[in-house]
Formats: sequence, C-alpha cells, structure tokens
Amino acid sequence: MANTDSQKGKTLSGLLKEKFDTQISGKPVALYTLTNKNGAEICITNFGGIVVSLMIPDAFGKMTDVVLGHESIEDYLNTPEKFLGALIGRYGNRIKKGTFVLDGIRYNIRSNNPDCVLHGGIVGYNNVVWDARQSDEQTLELTYLSKDGEEGFPGNLFVKVIYQLTDNNAMKIDYEAFTDKPTVVNLTHHSFFNLNGDGGGEVTNHKVMINADYFTPMDDKSVPTGEIRPVKDSPMDFTEPHEVGERIDNNYEQLIFGKGYDHNYVLNKNYPGEMTLAAKAVSPKTGISMEVHTTEPGVQLYTGNWLNGFIGKKGCSYSERTAICFETQHFPDSPNKPHFPSTVLRPGEIYTQTCIYTFGIEK
Repeated sequence: MANTDSQKGKTLSGLLKEKFDTQISGKPVALYTLTNKNGAEICITNFGGIVVSLMIPDAFGKMTDVVLGHESIEDYLNTPEKFLGALIGRYGNRIKKGTFVLDGIRYNIRSNNPDCVLHGGIVGYNNVVWDARQSDEQTLELTYLSKDGEEGFPGNLFVKVIYQLTDNNAMKIDYEAFTDKPTVVNLTHHSFFNLNGDGGGEVTNHKVMINADYFTPMDDKSVPTGEIRPVKDSPMDFTEPHEVGERIDNNYEQLIFGKGYDHNYVLNKNYPGEMTLAAKAVSPKTGISMEVHTTEPGVQLYTGNWLNGFIGKKGCSYSERTAICFETQHFPDSPNKPHFPSTVLRPGEIYTQTCIYTFGIEK
C-alpha cells in the first residue's frame, strides 16, 4: 500500500494525485507513488507508463526531481513531446519508411513521420492506458494487451512492465512480452533526465561515459545506414568521460544530422543479454550521478535537441538541450537490417529485458 500522504494525494514532488484521476477510453487513470527507506520517490501514471517525477537526494541532501514532466493528465494529453517519460513500443526508435518484411509478408506501420515510424506509430504504448497493480510501496506492475494489427504490427502481444524503486536509489524496469504470431518487439523507456534538477538548464555540463566502442551512424532522416562505426577519434567517443557540450557543436556530419547527439551506441557485451553498464552521467551542479545498466545490446543517447520551450512542471521551460535520455534498446530499423541483433519474437518465446537507472553522489 502507498503511504498515508500519498493516499491523501500529497507527493514529495508536489504533484497532486487528483490531477491524474480520470478515465481515458473507458479505462481508469491514476498517479502511483513509489517510495523507499531513504525517502526517495517516483511518481508514475498508468497513462503511457509515464514517470512523472523522480526525487532523489543531491550532494547537499536536498531532494531533487531529476526528470522532466507535467503536472496533470490534461497537460500530457496536450504536450508537444508525446514520449516524455513514457514506455515505448511496440517498436522503440525508428523503422525506415514504416515498413518491413517478416516471413515473406510485408507489414506497413501507421507512420508518424514521412521517412520512418518513430516509437511505435501514431498511437504507441506511450499513448495508451495500462492496467496497473501496486503490490507494495516500492513496486508497480503495468500490463497491456497490444492487439493484432494495432498500428499495423502483427500478433496479439501481451506486455508486462514492472517498475521498482530499490533501497539503493535505483529505478529498476523489468519487461516481459509474448505473442501469438511472429512479430517484432523493441521496448524501451523514455525519461528525459536533468541531473541538475528539473528546470535546471542545459545538460551540456553533464559529464557522460558510454560503454561502447561502436555506434550506428544515421542518414539525414535519422535512420541508421546499416554501418557499425568505431567511435574512436570522433566526437561520438564517450569511452572516457566527456562533458556533453564539449563537442556537441563540432562540424561532424552525424551531429549536424541530429542537431546534437541522437544516436544508438553498440554496447560492449561478452554475450547477448548480459547485464552490463551502459552509461554514466554526472551533474557537477548537484553532484548527482546516474548509472545505466541493461541487458539490451544498445542505448540511444539523446540530448533533447528538439525540445521547443514548452512549459512543464512548476512552470519550467523545456527548451533545447535541457534533458538527456538513455534509451536502452535493440538497434533502430533492425527489421530492415539483417546484420543487426534480431527483434523478431515468435509464439512460444518470451521477450525479456531489464534496465536499471541507479542514482548516487559523486563530489
């Protein structure tokens, strides 16, 4: 059960639960609060599985919200950034021209972009109501049945996602899915982090490390070319820590295409599915660090290049480069790139992955 304050609608982040109490498409929507023994807090709505706030202590002991978000469900329904803090599926990232062939059958996904389908189509998992069950103060289980033909994808896909706030101040996300027809699956989570604190300005001061010797370059439409390129001797190299802003404006084709970083990194793995460190980010302003561990083969680094100044929580303006995302994933456009790790899921198989964002202090 949630604590007494959260039952009354109070949250550490200042969010009001009543602003999320509604029904969408006949299904109940609410705001759920996870807390741990350290007083950390995560607020999540079952609309889109969105992480609305994430409160953890900074180096001075101040509880700090480190994700961008909105204060009401109405704001989420009208936001220009539809993926803000949400669960992403059935296929995270991009599929070129929104089409692919599986077992000799061509599928066409409802396209939200002339050059690709981004994050699952016009109505992705970020835009549906999940069934929610909070088993204890630290755990929220979300389930969703994605029906055969939804957005053009084949197969009834049953998806379960478990959010957990651990006692070492980590947000752990476990995913599971199964299908009754061959399909493609690439689930991810899309929190927009700012370790300076929500509304804390540009993240160009964040020092970032990514455990990847290679990345997948993209074309001018943000779709991977199929090349797997070494990061060495380029501004894409984060094998040693660098400030985000150090090279983001370099005259480098990939950074020009993305208006900054918006690229999939090929994580260093000994074997598929190995749980490894994907990335680390540190804010010198708050001393907050975040480590990202994942079983997935890739992680998308995105530096909020397309944020347009819309207003979020507490009147904060979310403008360009005021957030950083680490989306753990299979590679973009894998259904059209046979040499990329496969995203095909068949009946009788179970899709699983785990992603852990662990917060700490680095002075």
